[in-house]
Amino acid sequence: MRAELINPFMRSLQKTFTTMLNCPVRRTSLMVKEDCRACHEVSGVIGLTGKAVGAVVLSLSREVALKAASTLLCTEMSDVNEDVLDAVGELTNMVAGGAKAELEEFQLAVSLPNVITGKQHEVHFPSNVVPISIQFTCDWGDLSLEVGLALLPDAERTSASTKQLVEQST
Repeated sequence: MRAELINPFMRSLQKTFTTMLNCPVRRTSLMVKEDCRACHEVSGVIGLTGKAVGAVVLSLSREVALKAASTLLCTEMSDVNEDVLDAVGELTNMVAGGAKAELEEFQLAVSLPNVITGKQHEVHFPSNVVPISIQFTCDWGDLSLEVGLALLPDAERTSASTKQLVEQST
């Protein structure tokens, strides 16, 4: 997957955690995702369609999910309940929405977020998509961002033509 498709999601995650939660995140590693198991216990999943198809997964450790929900809801959360799941869904939506704004040329539409919980739960990407897993850490614990997008054939041509025009005009 191309860096210009991944970087908007990383920037959006960093911005969301810094501005909405006052909790900066630091990237620790990046790798090709080789299995379907989520990295952490709570995962927000959003499908993406348009001139590219795929999904984004925000996977949070239990501790990060609870602290993030507590911060968003201005009340202490001690158990992963419906409010925490809603907060994780909303965070995932913010991350996807921020990235979508940077990827205008692909005319992406985002689905409603789904939130999956449980140790070793699985998240499946479309069969033609190879997701990238970016690991982060923050003062609350660990989290990961998984992004998998496949450009549709027309988008490949459009993206290449746009790059050529930009290069010719400089």
